[in-house]
Amino acid sequence: MHRITQIEPVNIEAESFRIIEAEFEKHTGLSKQDIAPAEFAIMRRVIHATGDFSFAKLLHFHPDAIQTGIDAIRAGKNILTDVNMAAAGISRNLLSPNGGKVICKVADPEIAKIAKTRELTRSQTAIEVGMRENVGIVAIGNAPTALITVMNLIASGQIKPDLIVGVPVGFVNAEESKEILLEQTYPYIACSGRKGGTTVSVAIVNALLRLL
Repeated sequence: MHRITQIEPVNIEAESFRIIEAEFEKHTGLSKQDIAPAEFAIMRRVIHATGDFSFAKLLHFHPDAIQTGIDAIRAGKNILTDVNMAAAGISRNLLSPNGGKVICKVADPEIAKIAKTRELTRSQTAIEVGMRENVGIVAIGNAPTALITVMNLIASGQIKPDLIVGVPVGFVNAEESKEILLEQTYPYIACSGRKGGTTVSVAIVNALLRLL
């Protein structure tokens, strides 16, 4: 018979983190002591959000990614997401004291019109338009086309965000777009393979906010 653990709601996250740390090496073959504390904090929150220890090996961090992301938040820059679900999940309470806001334009009627005229996806168009608004961090968890658009805009010199969180999920161009991101020299946090998703992108950004 399964036994339900009785625990106060306010303590659930802390208990989840305790379990993750206790089981981390068994599930991953990695030692927490060999991982930079800030990187482990992000891994832990992603594992907490997904229930999936495999992200400990799938996540990749550019050496400057975490500090650059924190600096962008402190500077009051905005966070651009590819879907409204991500925008809803990012903690505005932690972001707003520094002056930044979360932006997602994919559902804007004007975006749909522009996308149809230019024969682009709404995700691509929303990223292009959204980048005009003092964006420091771009968080992509759903649309590979959005991640590819960001990288193309950077390559052409049109934009220069501080950090790319690139973790789109899926079977068509998700893995490939992330492999391209992992080859770049600018700051990124990415995950390899087909796994990822909005839940992962939100967990990464919220972990950064808590690292402040």
